[in-house]
Amino acid sequence: MKYTVSIEIALPHDRVARKLADPALLPQWLRGLVVHEPLNGVHGQVGTTSRVVLRTGQQEMEGTETITRREPADLHDIPADVVVHYERELVADGMWSAARERLSSVGPETTLWESENEYRFSGLPMRLVGLLMPGAFRKQSLRHMRDFKAFAEQGTDVREQSP
Repeated sequence: MKYTVSIEIALPHDRVARKLADPALLPQWLRGLVVHEPLNGVHGQVGTTSRVVLRTGQQEMEGTETITRREPADLHDIPADVVVHYERELVADGMWSAARERLSSVGPETTLWESENEYRFSGLPMRLVGLLMPGAFRKQSLRHMRDFKAFAEQGTDVREQSP
């Protein structure tokens, strides 16, 4: 299953990139995050593998995330014409996913965040979830993007909201 979602954020793309890459900020905008801890490497750097635990309602999903691309490596003072690329893979029980994120300037104070997502399922339970609820994955991705936008633009913290 593949899909692409996007959102505009009213901040320059280098500021958006730094906020997205800052591990200390993750709990403030990534709804349901329980744990995001590097097992090796440095958070957000290519090759780093992290343990990730997310909770949705009573369900918990644990997986291993690997950063496969980050360009440019230095997220400070990125020229407006440079597109920021950030890619990662997540492996969990019965599921593999890849996210390819692109941040581009659409104006001096506006960033377009595009997220290409791909999921592959193994095992009958996860294959059924993928077949019966494909829209749920897209909806979840959009919710994370909207939560980040609210956090980046207004300082809204998802931990202070109802689920």
